[in-house]
Amino acid sequence: MMDERKKWLLKTIIEDYVETAEPVGSKVLTTRHKLDISPATVRNDMADLEEMGYLEKTHASSGRVPSDKGYRAYIDNLIVLEPLSKEIKDYIISFLSDAMMEAKSLIEQAAAVLSEQSNYISLVLTPRYGSSSLRQIKILQIEPGRALIVVVLSEGIVKDRVVRIPNIISDQQLVELASAIERGLQGKRLDDITLVTVTAAADGSTIPEPLLNQVLYEAYVSIKQAGHLDMYLQGIHTLLDHPEFHDIEKAQRFLTTLHKEHVVAAYLDEWQAQERENYQDNVAINFSDDNRTESKHTADRPAFMVRIGQEIDLDGMDDCSFITTTYRIGGELSGQICLIGPRRMPYTRTISQINFVNRALTEQMKARARYCKTDE
Repeated sequence: MMDERKKWLLKTIIEDYVETAEPVGSKVLTTRHKLDISPATVRNDMADLEEMGYLEKTHASSGRVPSDKGYRAYIDNLIVLEPLSKEIKDYIISFLSDAMMEAKSLIEQAAAVLSEQSNYISLVLTPRYGSSSLRQIKILQIEPGRALIVVVLSEGIVKDRVVRIPNIISDQQLVELASAIERGLQGKRLDDITLVTVTAAADGSTIPEPLLNQVLYEAYVSIKQAGHLDMYLQGIHTLLDHPEFHDIEKAQRFLTTLHKEHVVAAYLDEWQAQERENYQDNVAINFSDDNRTESKHTADRPAFMVRIGQEIDLDGMDDCSFITTTYRIGGELSGQICLIGPRRMPYTRTISQINFVNRALTEQMKARARYCKTDE
């Protein structure tokens, strides 16, 4: 159990270490913060914190650095978030200010501005759109033998894919085929669309059956792939700005894992599902008839999640921290914004940054959805 002085000491050591990247010693701590206690007293308290597992002693210095447990205690109980200035908020909003912008572009811009502001790696996952419905599908011939299939979802999300098709199919036949599929499947959930339903929607097409089947299969794959999540990554160039990654072997291990996009996306997706399940379990346990307890839990639910060091079950990430938050695209659809950096990051600022980018992106998604509805 930490007393108030040890809590203050742990918070101060972490924030000093974040700022300097140097192990923190009792003498420097006493001088820098003009403490009215002796270095010996500070040293004893630091030894107690080390014994409790909150600090670690480095081999090269008499100072201490925070452990994963120390960072966890700081995030959960000691941190005071730094408010962003109006100038920074306005700058972030300006990146995301065009409600007519495609959802994909908004998400890419969110990743870019978060990385720029934090000087860390940002990663944004789109939602899984399986519960979305089909709004439009277009099949446009680029040249003989190649076509662009464009799928528009109910939220206005646009996905496209270039495919091979038989050379002898005309532009007009493709337009008519796409119109038939759209009439038959418009409003249906992507999860409910099958190759059979796509084929049935195209009944009556003038395209010879062997050629038709090839195009229908590509249309079906395009519709189903539109439901998959995508990952947008920004700021890899910032990696070597941080001393933790000056070790080339460590940096290579980190990058090898980061570039396995399906692995990272699956990990974050699973993490989000676990957090959602834990939250729902807590609400169920504390649920009251008049919903007051549920409302309190909703209000108290953290806007961000943090995993630190050994808590991250990915190879090469044991000296990193992940900060994630969830943004919404109307209804129940949600994606994730993630900031990746060393454990020694300024959480007071980066958490405020990711929270504000999340809010700004969610607002722009709402504005875009309103624009799409008025444009229908």
